Amino acid sequence: MKVVHVSQPVTAGVAVVVLELAVAQRDRGWSVAIACPPGWLGDRARELGIEVRGWAARRGPAPHTAAETLRLRRLLTELDPDVVHLHSSKAGLAGRLAVRGGRPTVFQPHLWSFETASGPLRRASAAWERFASRWTDLVVCVSDDELAAGRAAGVTAEAEVVCNGIDTTRFVPGDRAAARRRLGLPEHAPIAVCLGRLAELKGQDQLLSAWPDVLRRLPDAQLVFAGDGPLGPVWRERHPVAGHTSVRWPGHTDDPAAWYTAADVVVLPSRAEGMALVPLEAMACARPVVAFDVGGMRQSVADAGAVLPPGDLGLLAEAVAARLADPGLARREGERGRRRVELSFDRGRMTDQIAALVDKLTPSERLS
Repeated sequence: MKVVHVSQPVTAGVAVVVLELAVAQRDRGWSVAIACPPGWLGDRARELGIEVRGWAARRGPAPHTAAETLRLRRLLTELDPDVVHLHSSKAGLAGRLAVRGGRPTVFQPHLWSFETASGPLRRASAAWERFASRWTDLVVCVSDDELAAGRAAGVTAEAEVVCNGIDTTRFVPGDRAAARRRLGLPEHAPIAVCLGRLAELKGQDQLLSAWPDVLRRLPDAQLVFAGDGPLGPVWRERHPVAGHTSVRWPGHTDDPAAWYTAADVVVLPSRAEGMALVPLEAMACARPVVAFDVGGMRQSVADAGAVLPPGDLGLLAEAVAARLADPGLARREGERGRRRVELSFDRGRMTDQIAALVDKLTPSERLS
């Protein structure tokens, strides 16, 4: 079996999933390659012995998409895979235009493009996905919400839900006090952690707006934004509370487990998701999660925290404060989260399910 994974995102959650799939498939004895722009994904894949081919592509659609599609078509012709696995909207666009049903094609949206757009662009994105169903042998959705959104938009391709999975041996419950000392955090303060790229979809500005209400309840509370991104400087300038001594901006981290371990509660104020890895990682570290009810959150978090109506800042502040003020509640939810991840969101389950689906797409005579 020869599989080529194509991805435009090269950092954060999508890149992690692509790498996990590639390594697991390589370990099954398959021939695996990743086509992607320069960045973390390609660098890490090469370190792990995965073949990487450079594919120059930007995130959004534009006139340069035609040239990106031609480059990808040439690359796939050269590699001649049994299956092409496209990750996220840009690879889904260029990849299906390049292949046009000429070989088995899997598309994994990791959040539909039309869910992040509005007006004419939203309608055009949905229309494209309906049209592209003819060139898609299988859509892999990471949550029931994502599948429902696709069907509601008229996507008719065969589809399966395979929830994201994480490494439950890397993300484990740890010593909170030791983690705080290592990260330079106060040992006894109630601490909320929001980990992720500082971007509109991730909604950290909503948490900043709710934070003064948390401080009114718990004046000694601390909020940590672990991550970087294009809107970090904007929000630090725009929100008065962003410069308060209770708010910390440590920037990018290569050790998210340490921040989860240091937290009393992990907060995800996202405006849209497919199924985020952050709540799964936090739950594996036995930390409760507070999140807005966007794609996949109810399915992943369940009773391991609070899933709230999107954009309700009052409830967000209340739920965060409740877990900061009640260590017993936070501990019980964290323990439930750890059990839940072990049972339902381990990476081995995810990679095995996708391997079984990919196997079914390829005629046995091509593999012989």
